Amino acid sequence: MAERTPTETKNLDIYGHDPLEWSRARDEIVALAPRPQLAWFLGTVRPDGRPHAAGFGAAWHDGDLYLVTGPGTQKARNLAANPACTASVRVETLDLVLECDAQRVTDQQTLETLAAHYRDGGWPAEVEGDAFTAPYSAPSAAPPPWHLYRLTCHTAFAVAAAEPHGATRWRFAR
Repeated sequence: MAERTPTETKNLDIYGHDPLEWSRARDEIVALAPRPQLAWFLGTVRPDGRPHAAGFGAAWHDGDLYLVTGPGTQKARNLAANPACTASVRVETLDLVLECDAQRVTDQQTLETLAAHYRDGGWPAEVEGDAFTAPYSAPSAAPPPWHLYRLTCHTAFAVAAAEPHGATRWRFAR
């Protein structure tokens, strides 16, 4: 999938700043993911309606965010029941919240591409069947194998923590 561009931009700033550019947010994500020092947080909903939040290591590739987790984790069970989720992060100059739909990835080409992307970021992921293995992962990922999920963003929000300041919402075609 090629990088996507917003279909709608809305300025949410109440102080007169111009809308932020999506390219600023995208470029900061690309520059920092996947890196273990960048803390992403996934928001999901349990089948009974209670919220759940968990940290994860993200990779950004061709306009989508990816996460890896074990099939028995709470986040994987939540995504299986309801693929709607949020991903939140503070990058260099922005606080970002992405509203997404998650889909498990099983095709070999994407798995190989993302395994290489994770290796470039310092995690020695390898493809085994339709999942990843490695000598280690985050303690919250459960034991291997780990499933790869694509988080396709349909709405993003940013608040700038540095000049130029502002707050913006972007919508993307689904």
